[in-house]
Amino acid sequence: MKTFETVEAYRPWRKGMLAGARIGFVPTMGALHQGHAKLIRQSMSENDVTVLSIFVNPTQFNQKSDFENYPSTLVEDLAMAEKLGVDAVFAPKLASALYPKGYRVKVTEDILSKELCGAHRPGHFDGVLTVVMKLFNIVRPTHAYFGEKDYQQYLLVKEMVEDYFIDLKLVPVPTEYESSGLALSSRNARILPEHKIMAPLLHRAMVEFDRVDDARAAVEDAGFVVDYLEDKHLENGETRRFAAAWLGDVRLIDNVKL
Repeated sequence: MKTFETVEAYRPWRKGMLAGARIGFVPTMGALHQGHAKLIRQSMSENDVTVLSIFVNPTQFNQKSDFENYPSTLVEDLAMAEKLGVDAVFAPKLASALYPKGYRVKVTEDILSKELCGAHRPGHFDGVLTVVMKLFNIVRPTHAYFGEKDYQQYLLVKEMVEDYFIDLKLVPVPTEYESSGLALSSRNARILPEHKIMAPLLHRAMVEFDRVDDARAAVEDAGFVVDYLEDKHLENGETRRFAAAWLGDVRLIDNVKL
């Protein structure tokens, strides 16, 4: 497995790929778990080469404390990637590797990015879209894999790919859940022991109640502080129930197709 910390180091390796090779890409912020492993395995099954990125992107964090407390497990992540058979990891250590002139140029979307998570995290999706655009241009994949837990993010990246005529196929991968029913997330490591038993109630309420108001009431009664829990009709014809709620200082998100 090759590991690269800079754009300049990665590009010669990418240029060595055979013409027509299928290059799968899994962008992550590290603290890898079985949800990431699912993305990696699907990429490996559908492509000639799989590239993983590990970069905690500072521009998508609204709170400095959230950025500073985001779990960092690079040694374990690299070991997991190698065990799974990843071909290359792009893991910049410094933000300047991706933002050499700072955060001056950004990608912005004006509708969906202002709703749901965007309404509670202003500028978050600008940071997401900007770093993903940079990573697409660096990695130059033919296929890119995104988990459906962050379905709003997936839809926005899909819109960006279509609007900017980026020549790659986006592949959404269903959310992976713990046996308890909690959606897998790198932030789950920060859930306090006394909140562990409560955390799966978010997903349970989302699927058990027909009325979204009843689901929200159940989640709040369980002790969550809800940012949003609402049903949304999407442009692709789907209806999904989206939720974001806090347990202590950990923000959990989930969505289910109705």
